[in-house]
Amino acid sequence: MSTETSVSPSRRDPALLGQTVVIIGGSAGIGLATARHARAEGAGVILTGRDPGRLRSAATDVGALSTAAFDANDPAQLERFFRELPKPIDHVMVTAGHPSYGRLLEMDSDQARRAMSEHMLLALEVARHAVGKVQPGGTLLFMGGTGGRRIRPDLGIAPAVTAALPALTAGLALELAPVRVNLIAAGFVDTPLSAELLGDGLDARREELRATLPIGRVVGPDDVAALAVHIMTNTALTGATYDVDGGQQLVG
Repeated sequence: MSTETSVSPSRRDPALLGQTVVIIGGSAGIGLATARHARAEGAGVILTGRDPGRLRSAATDVGALSTAAFDANDPAQLERFFRELPKPIDHVMVTAGHPSYGRLLEMDSDQARRAMSEHMLLALEVARHAVGKVQPGGTLLFMGGTGGRRIRPDLGIAPAVTAALPALTAGLALELAPVRVNLIAAGFVDTPLSAELLGDGLDARREELRATLPIGRVVGPDDVAALAVHIMTNTALTGATYDVDGGQQLVG
């Protein structure tokens, strides 16, 4: 006679239970996908974005704690947002910003400043205002890219920003410790922003990537969001850059 012992599958607590995640640029694309993943892991989320209507829809989607509609590249509005946050927070992810392409010598001074400010200066301002707001061991998480690592004339200032962001991230990680600071570098991600940038060329780009990427499919917002939540929960990670491009650098 044999006796069988039934073992119940182990269940884990949500990894972000009781924590608060702020997503600057959280009304669509990677930001909204990250909000969904964070909520699934038990976090409360605070979303910001420029478009009030789209922000309201995103907030309803994820059951956001609160929202704030403003331009993150406006220093005064960004400072006010952080100042008015109601309580300490655990993680801040910045997905706001728009890539700028075009030949360097064809950019005027205002265009160059705007291209730099939407990534480098925004990251610096967020870090400055996060002091005293983000809990020790929490995360600042910025978005960069991998496409600018191969310099071409049509990419303009993008390669310079791509090269500088990892160094900025590492420097901030030292200055803000024990708050952790990391960078996600993505290749093509199938988001509304990609659709806006590529226009009629979007479907052709998708097909090209499906045919050439080692993973055999296009990278989506959920792929980046899953990495973002992992970085938030793994407290050994700081000062580093994490690529998520489906192998695009290997074949592009």
